[in-house]
Amino acid sequence: MSQIVALADASHNERLYSDGAFRHQTIDTALLARVERYRLGRLRQQMQYHEMDAIILFDPINIRYACGSRNMQVYSQRNPARYLYVALDGPVVLFEFSACLHLAKDLTLLDEVRPARAVMPQYSGPRCAQHTAAFVDDIQALFARSAPQGKRLGIESAPTATISALGEAGFKLMDAAVVMEGAKSIKSVDELSLIHRSVTLTEEAMSCMEASLQPGMTENELWSIFNQHVLATGGEYAETRLLASGDRTNPWFQECSDKIIAPGELVAFDTDIVGCFGYYTDFSRTFHVPGRGDPTPEQKQLYRMAANQLESNIALLTPGISFREYSRRAWPIPQGYRENRYLDIVHGCGMTGEWPLIAHDMDWDVVGYDGYIEPGMTLCVEAYIGHRDGGEGVKLEEQVLITEKGIDRLSTYGYDGKLLG
Repeated sequence: MSQIVALADASHNERLYSDGAFRHQTIDTALLARVERYRLGRLRQQMQYHEMDAIILFDPINIRYACGSRNMQVYSQRNPARYLYVALDGPVVLFEFSACLHLAKDLTLLDEVRPARAVMPQYSGPRCAQHTAAFVDDIQALFARSAPQGKRLGIESAPTATISALGEAGFKLMDAAVVMEGAKSIKSVDELSLIHRSVTLTEEAMSCMEASLQPGMTENELWSIFNQHVLATGGEYAETRLLASGDRTNPWFQECSDKIIAPGELVAFDTDIVGCFGYYTDFSRTFHVPGRGDPTPEQKQLYRMAANQLESNIALLTPGISFREYSRRAWPIPQGYRENRYLDIVHGCGMTGEWPLIAHDMDWDVVGYDGYIEPGMTLCVEAYIGHRDGGEGVKLEEQVLITEKGIDRLSTYGYDGKLLG
C-alpha cells in the first residue's frame, strides 16, 4: 500500500493558524462553500500525487468530505447504499440512495446525481450480480468521459463483488483510503472555524453533564445528559459509549451501562462525538463523584500521573518532528501501568478519528510507522493511567492544532482541581 502523506502547502494558512483567526470567523454559507471547495481540492491533490485517475467512495464520512453530502451517516457506514465517483480531471457524480436524490439538489460541487445501483445482496438478492455489472458499466462510461486511457481507480469500503468485478473489467485498483487520509490531515482556517464551534458546543455539553453528576444515577443516565445537549445544539451522533465509573474505569474501553454511580468514585469519559458540521470532537476528562469528601490519595496519584503524561506529551508537539522521534521522547509510562496503556499516544482528528496514529515506543515494531507532524494538523493527545492489578483508572485527552510555532489547544475544559491538588 502506498504511504500516506500530508502534502502540506506553504500558504497564508500557516500565519492564520498562529493568529487564531479561525476563532473569530463568521460561519455563513460563503465559509461553508470555501470549506467544501478546499476539501475537494485537497482530495484531487492527493489523487494526482498517487496517480489515481478517479476514486469511488462508499464511506459516508469520505463522501461528505469530498462533496458535502450528508445522508443517513450511521446507516450508510454498514450498508453500501450510496457512493461517490470523483475524477481527477472530470465529473463528480453522486450515486445516491434511490429515494433520496432530492437531498443533493443544492450541492454545488456535484456534476450529476444518479440513483445508486443495488449492489447489496440485502437489497437485490439473486439479482445482485446484474446490478453489479451495471455498476461496472457506469464506471467505465465515466472513465471514457474523463480518462479514456486511464485504468487507475481508487476505491474503499466497497462490497466484495464490486471490487472483483472492477478488477475483471481491467481496472487497476488502489486503496482510496490512502488519498482520503492524506487529504483530511491538513485543515484550512475555514475548517478550523467549524471544528472550533464543534469543540465549544461539546464542552458546553460536558459542563451540563458534570453539573448533573450525582451518586445514585446510572452511567447511562449521565451519558444521556451529554448527548441531549449535543443533539440540541446541532451535533450528530456518538461514535462510542466510553463512560465508566469506579472499577469499570480500569481497564479502559468499557462502555457505559446500567451500573449505579457510587459516591466517591471516579467517572471517566471520552466524548468521541460527531458534532456540528460533521466535525469530530474528541477529548477526555475524569471526574470525582461527590458524597464522600475529598478524593483519596490513590485517586489523586492516578490523576496527577495522567495529567503529567498528557502535558508532557503535548509539550513535545512541534512542527517538523517525526512520528518516530516523538514516540521515542514521549512520557515513559511507569512499570505496573504499561499493560493497561492506551493504544496510541496521538491520533489525527477531523470528521472522525484520522491519520496519523502515533504508536508507543514499546509498540513501534508492531504497529508504528513514520511521518512528520505538520502545521494544519488537528491531533488528539491521549493519556490513560490504570494499574495492571486493577482499581480505578484515569482517562484524559486534549484536542490541539499544530501551528508553525507549536500548538493551539482546541479543547480547553480544564482539569479537576480536587483530583489534581
